[in-house]
Amino acid sequence: MAALEEEFTLSTVPLGAGPNGLLGVEQSDKTDQFLVTHGGRTVILYKVSDQKPLGSWSVKQGQIITCPAVCNFQTGEFIVVHDNKVLRIWNTEDVNLDKVFKATLSAEIYRIHSIQGTEPLVLFKEGAVRGLEALLAEPQQKIETVLSDDEVIKWTKVFMVFRHPVLIFITEKHGNHFAYIQTFSSRTLSKYTLFHGQEEKSVIQNFTASVDRKFISLMSLSSDGCVYETLIPIHPRDPDENQRVVRSLLLKTVVAGDARSGVALTVLDQDHVAVLGPPLPASKECLSIWNTKFQTLQTSRELPQGTSGQLWYFGENLFMLHGKFLTVIPYKCEVSSLAGALGKLKHSQDPGAHTVPHFVNWETSRGYGFGSQNSEQSKRILRRRKIEVNVPPPAFEQLLSTIKKDSEKDIEVELCKFLAVKRTPDFHTIVGDIVLELLGRHTTEPSFYPRNSLMQLIQTHVLSYSLCPGLMEAALEKTDVQMLQLCLQQFPDIPESITCACLKIFLSDPVQEKMDEQTEILQNGFNADEQNCDSCDRKLNQKPQDAAEETTSCPVVPKRAALLNAILHSAYSEMFLLPHLKDIPAQHVTLFLQYLYFLYLKCSENATMTLPGLHPPTLNQIMDWICLLLDANFTVVVMIPEAKRLLLSLYKFVKSQICICSELNKIEVSFRELQKLNQEKNNRELYSIEVLELF
Repeated sequence: MAALEEEFTLSTVPLGAGPNGLLGVEQSDKTDQFLVTHGGRTVILYKVSDQKPLGSWSVKQGQIITCPAVCNFQTGEFIVVHDNKVLRIWNTEDVNLDKVFKATLSAEIYRIHSIQGTEPLVLFKEGAVRGLEALLAEPQQKIETVLSDDEVIKWTKVFMVFRHPVLIFITEKHGNHFAYIQTFSSRTLSKYTLFHGQEEKSVIQNFTASVDRKFISLMSLSSDGCVYETLIPIHPRDPDENQRVVRSLLLKTVVAGDARSGVALTVLDQDHVAVLGPPLPASKECLSIWNTKFQTLQTSRELPQGTSGQLWYFGENLFMLHGKFLTVIPYKCEVSSLAGALGKLKHSQDPGAHTVPHFVNWETSRGYGFGSQNSEQSKRILRRRKIEVNVPPPAFEQLLSTIKKDSEKDIEVELCKFLAVKRTPDFHTIVGDIVLELLGRHTTEPSFYPRNSLMQLIQTHVLSYSLCPGLMEAALEKTDVQMLQLCLQQFPDIPESITCACLKIFLSDPVQEKMDEQTEILQNGFNADEQNCDSCDRKLNQKPQDAAEETTSCPVVPKRAALLNAILHSAYSEMFLLPHLKDIPAQHVTLFLQYLYFLYLKCSENATMTLPGLHPPTLNQIMDWICLLLDANFTVVVMIPEAKRLLLSLYKFVKSQICICSELNKIEVSFRELQKLNQEKNNRELYSIEVLELF
């Protein structure tokens, strides 16, 4: 008898289906840890038993993760693909994906498969398959095209059979489905045409599969609500011939036949499958466990918030989206028997105990991998890509000695000598140690603040927040706005609490004195003309200016604008940033909103929707921060009289944009017709008169 235990939410970050939602869940090299890939930019490592994230990595803005991240079980490293062709390989110690191992391939990747006993396998969109190490040895190698025109991959899975991987992928072309079996023991690719049998009108919606020594059992959930099974031989008689296989009915009407979304199917063991979808028309979606051996429903659970039609199963846990949150439902199953299938199994043991069936894959051996590599060879070939730490140079030892007792001027002299020495592979860790030594002395001697040395070290472009914790805190304590600006521009892993602390400093009145002292603040991004800054940094309690003047004058001076631009460029997680934004004073929030609105209007003046200057904020960054500030502080800002005009301006502007979009949508139909007419010109004579009527 199968049982679904109490569910719990693993990710509190709202997600969705599709390319911008949840891309996948994959097992890590540790049993209780899983990689969750968010469509867009982020990969998070979760520990299920603790229900908490262990690490998070994001690609930079403008890049998009295009397939789920996986773990290389032979090295413990993680692999992800962004922008279809770029591989990134890292481990838990890395903090910035932009600085980890990178390989750009010559063809687009559909999926990376990784299981115990073999190296990761890369399946390309055109149907070719490569081992990871072969690709890393020659990333730009030519990738052959296996599929025909208009044939696309719909689903794929990999198994271990007789110590070798076997990969299956299903393709679709003009409503017809094909199965490709890639065996690596004999290095053959077999193709099968999937025939529907008697249910010709049904459309296949989902696939799942299991394997024994001779056959792959391919199961499919169709639009008629039934589950069908197709047995595909792993080793065909004639691999070069396109063979035909017919599917047969396995389970009848497990979901409503009219369900078009939110349905999924996955194999749990040799006798059980999990089905996601509404069991009856107009009913709410459910997670159901079916016994395929006796064709009985074992258990089900209603999902009132709906689901995305994505379902993963690892060990004893089912993963799915319930509403917009990643949910885990532990699953238990007893030995399959007729009594158990009918719910009449008598327990000779403790009622709370369950016997969980496990499949032992006798063919899997860690001593063998793809390409017959033994474990020692794999360790050499699948290198950890860790940098070997060299012996510290004499200049470094001398510098540390100087930091402990000498003056700031002496430290600057020794630092220049150290930076003049040729860089070693572990240069970034050595620089981090130097910063920690300087901060350590600053802690014991508050009057000691080696600003020039710290600024010089930051400008080596090798530091991160995690390498020198305490640096930005010291700069905040000293209101060192230029150092904070450099850190925001260069550190990829700044906590959201520190980002908000910097924002408070940049918006505060005392920072004006610091900006006057630190004339070297980088004027990055848009700089307003001097004639537009006569009313810069005006007090919020003064009489509001005319609306036309507000749209043409910058509300802050150029130096403060440069500092705020550094905030706009910084990386953040919305979930962790919002609570800290609520602590910013309402008047400062209003000033920041005025500046963001000013930037938005400046963007709108250009056809390219961009700002002038070096590394200016993008339109998306400006809009994201406007939304963040309003989400966090709207109930407070709306009560401030000085902010009323600004909120009304934002409202009118958004309303006008909605009207423009509505009109553009109406015109779009006419443009489509014009495009069709343009395509038909080839069939006309050299001279003609045309009358086009647009309604």
